[in-house]
Amino acid sequence: MTVLTLTEIWIYPIKSLGGIRLKEAKVLEKGLAYDRRWMLVDEEGKFLTQRVHPQMALFKLAINKEQLIITHTQKLSKHSILLKPSQVHGLKEVTIWDDTVKAFEVNAESSSWFSDMLQIPCKLVFFPEENSRAVDRKYASNNENVSLADGYPFLIIGEASLADLNSKMEIPLPMNRFRPNFVFSGGRPFEEDTWKEFVIGTNRFLGVKPCSRCVLTTIDQETAEKGGEPLRTLATYRKWDNKIYFGQNLLAIDHTFVQEGDSITLLT
Repeated sequence: MTVLTLTEIWIYPIKSLGGIRLKEAKVLEKGLAYDRRWMLVDEEGKFLTQRVHPQMALFKLAINKEQLIITHTQKLSKHSILLKPSQVHGLKEVTIWDDTVKAFEVNAESSSWFSDMLQIPCKLVFFPEENSRAVDRKYASNNENVSLADGYPFLIIGEASLADLNSKMEIPLPMNRFRPNFVFSGGRPFEEDTWKEFVIGTNRFLGVKPCSRCVLTTIDQETAEKGGEPLRTLATYRKWDNKIYFGQNLLAIDHTFVQEGDSITLLT
């Protein structure tokens, strides 16, 4: 029997900016703790992403005690915010895809710093845990909510899936192109597509649908340069319903902790 092991855990606190690798993470209904609870919005309150602004890849994030540290790798400028905002007031409506949610501006200083770094008038907003944003009802199991991720609280990808893709490409790509929360070793390429109910450590998850991919995967996360891969290659063998798929979207049944090195057990 193949041994499946959780090898990497990632969160992306500010939507479309750099990820942070963790040794362990708290599982919440909306996603891992601190994962995509913040995002940048334009003057109309509409979300900003690398799809339109590839230079957002140049922000790298780190956690230091109670603070989230953001660094612009080219301008070598740093900014920090509290991981747990001390006040939640001035709620405003912001839009992410077809959803309108209530969030609040972190502070004028943060918004000004991001506007200066990106050369785009924008605001940094925070999405409180108690505020709702429903998962697509067609795939929900228990009326789940999601953070500011595109559609689902968690994304898992197997190392074998990336190896399979890279075997077909001239230049191999790193896993960070796909922004997973969980990476695992063992098993066959793309077997995560078929997972329904499974356990990571002691936490049960549900696989709900393969993840459709967009141009964000074509952006080099170190340089912010855009190319044609991996979509060009994936389209040759991972395209159906006119969409390209890589990785599996998940919901959580339990809300405990996951740790690097946890074993993964398939239930259905």
